[in-house]
Amino acid sequence: MRTVIFGRPGCGYCTRAVQIAERLSQQRDDFSFEYIDMYAQGISKTDLEKLTGNPVHTVPQVFIDDQHIGGCTEFEAYSRQHLGL
Repeated sequence: MRTVIFGRPGCGYCTRAVQIAERLSQQRDDFSFEYIDMYAQGISKTDLEKLTGNPVHTVPQVFIDDQHIGGCTEFEAYSRQHLGL
């Protein structure tokens, strides 16, 4: 399963989401992730809204296999419920 985390520098929740993803990638052979620095890539929250289909107020925004999961809190809950975190 491919996970993409959209975040920004200096964001504690973004750092936490990456830590969760790193842990999952160590625990599971079927888990990989990519972190995308929104500032470095010129991606705005408006751009993310087009991907999610919903307003985006916070980062990170996490997608697993192209399915929007949500922010860090939702990603952590999803990981505990479905991925054995």
